[in-house]
Amino acid sequence: MSATIKAVNLTRKFADLTAVNNLNLEVEEGEIFGLVGPDGAGKSTTMRLLTSILDPTSGEGWVYGKHIVKEAESLKDNIAYMSQRFGLYEDLTVFENINFYADIFCVPPKERPKKIEELLGFSGLTPFRGRMAGKLSGGMKQKLGLACALIHTPKVLFLDEPTNGVDPVSRRDFWRILYDLLKQNVTILYSTSYLDEAERCKRVGLLHKGKLLRCDTPDAIKEECKVKTLEEAFIKVISGYDKK
Repeated sequence: MSATIKAVNLTRKFADLTAVNNLNLEVEEGEIFGLVGPDGAGKSTTMRLLTSILDPTSGEGWVYGKHIVKEAESLKDNIAYMSQRFGLYEDLTVFENINFYADIFCVPPKERPKKIEELLGFSGLTPFRGRMAGKLSGGMKQKLGLACALIHTPKVLFLDEPTNGVDPVSRRDFWRILYDLLKQNVTILYSTSYLDEAERCKRVGLLHKGKLLRCDTPDAIKEECKVKTLEEAFIKVISGYDKK
């Protein structure tokens, strides 16, 4: 099976800073892959490269069979990207926000009512459809952001630290929604600095200073490092890299 997300020597430099350094990565269809690393590791830059927001300095990438530079426009029809500061409009209601994104993604009007109702139910937001987005809790805003990102039924979902600062109960609800998406064969690239969240992913990539240091299942990485938690493994891998 060909990879749904593929990066080959993907590199992005900003002046003297190499934010992503020769990244080689493959994510299979229907997989949730966790991109793990501290602030400044290159997670967000990787997401922006793979969603064609940034052009690479060198290297190549493909998402859902589309080249991230040469086929950037057609790529956007099949993906959704939820950044750390997803653009919700606080003076619009929950329903109005989803409908606004339906406009952006050119969802046919006749398809919208059913799709919006499904997303409201899917995210647990049906009782809050008339509430202003600015009046929602942090966790509910994240679920609304996800509903907006899903309005055009993307095949690949990019989530950049979506639960950062969200309470534990809302984080659990958010992950329940993601597991339901996997049942629909959606491929998810998920960046996080929470190692307990990374444990929920099928595979993880440990990113540090723009370099992918490990890429495997959480259990395999822990076994390799001879530790009990992914956090311990991550610290051990980073410490070993920095000493070189």
